[in-house]
Amino acid sequence: MNADDRRFAVLRAIVADYVSTQEPVGSKAIVDRHNLGVSSATVRNDMAVLEEDGLIAQPHTSAGRIPTDKGYRQFVDRIAQVKPLSSAERRAVQSFLDGAVDLDDVLRRSVRLLAQLTRQVAVVQYPTLTRSTVRHLEVVQLTPARLMLVLITDSGRVDQRVVDLGDVLVEADVVRLREMLANALNGRKLAEASAAVAELPGTGPDDLRMTLTQVATVLIETLVEHPEERMVLGGTGNLTRGHADFPGSLRQVLEALEEQVVVMRLLAASAESGLVTVRIGEENEAEDLRTASVVTVGYGAGTPLGGMGVVGPTRMDYPGTISAVHAVARYVGEILTGR
Repeated sequence: MNADDRRFAVLRAIVADYVSTQEPVGSKAIVDRHNLGVSSATVRNDMAVLEEDGLIAQPHTSAGRIPTDKGYRQFVDRIAQVKPLSSAERRAVQSFLDGAVDLDDVLRRSVRLLAQLTRQVAVVQYPTLTRSTVRHLEVVQLTPARLMLVLITDSGRVDQRVVDLGDVLVEADVVRLREMLANALNGRKLAEASAAVAELPGTGPDDLRMTLTQVATVLIETLVEHPEERMVLGGTGNLTRGHADFPGSLRQVLEALEEQVVVMRLLAASAESGLVTVRIGEENEAEDLRTASVVTVGYGAGTPLGGMGVVGPTRMDYPGTISAVHAVARYVGEILTGR
């Protein structure tokens, strides 16, 4: 290998050993543990160059070095192959998520899985409503003057609303109403569906105009994006167990995670399904997260429905974490878009 490749091999060895042991890594340890085919002197020279380039640092007066944020970044950028989940892990992930009964359960299970697989804090954003499409609207006649509307989206969201009409509807009127609403809603994005429903009272038959107005009012309130975004967080205990990775800053990281807007901003940046983003240390915009690494991805087929990811120390198993985040996001996307 040429000098650049050899130095990257040394950097990779330092990252691997430091992530594993949390101890500074010396040249002798690299020669003993990694088959680089060079002498300790050569490794020491390479370490000197890596240190000069800002990729590793000497935390105290010992022979050992640790990776810097810049070193982790070069390591992540040059990962040639993400460590895949084992077949047993893949089966366990699929089986665990397949057992979910509804959207809330899917997301709660996803957070637990990510936290267990990565031993970090896991976070999953609820599907962003503006990206959702109406899959089906069911109209159920509870009484002659009362209807229940059941709205189902492609992201697994189910909303139920009861409408008191005042007027009595016969079964034939309910059938007509169901057909008009289905034509206006099914297969449309929520914003488009809201606009289509708003037009129904003016275009529908005169004898159903009052009913359409009442139903449209309820549906528009249901279809419009809720201002509060929701997310599920789990595994904060994993950070406290590794408090030595956050000298003097663990409290700041935990406080940042409690600030929902900070986490939502991280997840919102996951703009493309299946594309994993890694932010290391100082790359994080939120000041309280600048001693942490954040690995995020969008989930959902095509246009992502939302984001998910993990927050942990910069001393992180990046290949394993990227693999876990990617795999769980793929399964969650398949489950939600297949419902």
